[in-house]
Amino acid sequence: MQIWKKIKQLRLKKGLTQEELGERTDLSKGFISQLERDINSPSIETLFSILNVLGSKPKDFFDDDDHSRTKVYYPKEEQTIYLDDEKKYKLHWLISESNENEMEPVLISLDIGGQFKQFEPSLSETFIYVLQGKVTLTIGKQNYIATAGESLYFDASDNHLLQNAAEEISKVIYVVNNSYL
Repeated sequence: MQIWKKIKQLRLKKGLTQEELGERTDLSKGFISQLERDINSPSIETLFSILNVLGSKPKDFFDDDDHSRTKVYYPKEEQTIYLDDEKKYKLHWLISESNENEMEPVLISLDIGGQFKQFEPSLSETFIYVLQGKVTLTIGKQNYIATAGESLYFDASDNHLLQNAAEEISKVIYVVNNSYL
């Protein structure tokens, strides 16, 4: 059983951010993040507090139903949306438990002048497909520009940043393996 995986799945189903879960359980966002990345383990009391907030009974949580079929269909209402007004982007997690899968696909909308997060190097491979507008991808000191219908594919072993290069909203499908989003 992977407690960290189940906690994250329940949190996403509940539509809570790590910060919101932390506030409701008097835990820090950092602690919740560590739990979900299997870096830290909760005490029984803390786990029960988290389960209470997430609406799960301990018996249901510990029932191991890993024999169920792999989920195929993900309706729109299961998507998690995050808005960053400062950096002017909107992030849609298209697959509710994608962080536990081999790939993590997201839809990113960049407002005029918007940019996604500045990422440190990782072991991930990253694919970006531009649905609308024009974006600039900076990898290290190199810039790449892509417009609607074009793709970018790279090894994320250097710092990288995605920015809107259009005078309109730009939208991309962003897919990573070894999730770092």
